[in-house]
Amino acid sequence: MRKVLCVEPVIFVYLFACSLTSPLVQQFIYRRLWEEEYNSTFLGGDGNATHCEQNKSSPAYIKQKEVQEKASVFNMQLDLTGAVPSLVVAFVIVANGDRQGRKRSLVLPSMGALIADICLTVISHFSLSLSILYAVAFITGLFGSMATFLGGGFAFIADVCHDEKQKTTRIAVVDLIFGVVSGLAGLSSGYFLRGIGFTWTFVTASLLHVVNIIYIIFFLEDTVGISELQHQASASCKELLRETFSGVYMLFKTAPYKKRILIIVLLFTFMAYLFTMVGGSSLFTLYELDEPLCWNEVYIGYGAAAFTSVSLTSFLGVYLFSKCLKDIYIVFIGIFSYIGGMVMAAFAKTTLLMFLVRVPSLLCFMPIPVLRSMLSKVVLAGEQGAVFACIACLEVVTGTMALSVFNIIYAATVAWFSGFSFLLSAGLCLIPLAVLCWLLCTSWNGEDLAVLVPEVSSIESVES
Repeated sequence: MRKVLCVEPVIFVYLFACSLTSPLVQQFIYRRLWEEEYNSTFLGGDGNATHCEQNKSSPAYIKQKEVQEKASVFNMQLDLTGAVPSLVVAFVIVANGDRQGRKRSLVLPSMGALIADICLTVISHFSLSLSILYAVAFITGLFGSMATFLGGGFAFIADVCHDEKQKTTRIAVVDLIFGVVSGLAGLSSGYFLRGIGFTWTFVTASLLHVVNIIYIIFFLEDTVGISELQHQASASCKELLRETFSGVYMLFKTAPYKKRILIIVLLFTFMAYLFTMVGGSSLFTLYELDEPLCWNEVYIGYGAAAFTSVSLTSFLGVYLFSKCLKDIYIVFIGIFSYIGGMVMAAFAKTTLLMFLVRVPSLLCFMPIPVLRSMLSKVVLAGEQGAVFACIACLEVVTGTMALSVFNIIYAATVAWFSGFSFLLSAGLCLIPLAVLCWLLCTSWNGEDLAVLVPEVSSIESVES
């Protein structure tokens, strides 16, 4: 059977299935906590609104805020439960992809997601305790979760792309897929929930993961030769771990001073922006469920689908700006776009205004693929797994910290100003902006990326 090197279908299916269930899990938790608080069945509303109390002097309004706080804290605890195992697995599996291939970093998270969706199906169907979700989150983390999958996917693309501009564009395509699929799945989730309920929606996601696992195992060709795989299969677990950590360690130790500092600065910038973006955007569902918006599942799906246009415009922005601007300026534009959207979201009190939040945010996804591409350009072909392992670990740590911090802040501030977290997210963007300004002022800009790679220039070998 002839195999292919096309990893985009794998990414598409995995992200669609995960994005289909992600907003539903938040709504499932919210509804169950609502039912426990009110001791009654959750009531959905007509049109765009749920059963949502807006009279601030009503006892029901106070209980409603308590449900918001409990849901926020519960989501934070779930994220922390799965973070530690996924951090270790992402680091080991993605870093070893340089020697053992990329397929295992794709198939393991898919199997973990399949197990999680099966568990969610059982919990929903039999109305089991929400505390079981902690075990589900931990098991999913043991399989690597989203960070391992994306780390392996981006490293796979870096392996098959030899042209630097092609690498930037193709990495941006994956981020485009991420945004478009998230939007489509978010839009579909509301109709799935209204049409077939939680249980059968989780079943649908499980079937998608089964299809994905079959494609990865039987149809996707690996980027590492079979002989290398057989050689590595005989290595002991101890040797495997030593090689993993030594690969990342040597990435920094053997690099020239300027290259090492540039990698660290780019990783910090990536982490700082990801922290603000993940933290701020993760609160949209809870914010939209609360007054005065009081959206139901269908309108929440519409809101998620609005990110489709954001992903598309961000991809087009990367594609067009890369022809006339240095990478660092593209990152600047994307960060300012995100700031504008978050400030607007903080004061969005109507449905129309909440949808219009996406307008100033049209280019907010640009910094993520561009920073990934900049990091990939700095290192050698044999170091791609190490650098993407670092990125994957940072995504786990940063994403977990962001979700935990912003959920705690949202729970503490929702009673007096629910938009405070969005303003905080916008303000924290000053950190990556300051780092980028430092890079420009010290002349460590995009031009340095070309001269730091040994295949392009002999500077590194001279400095070493």
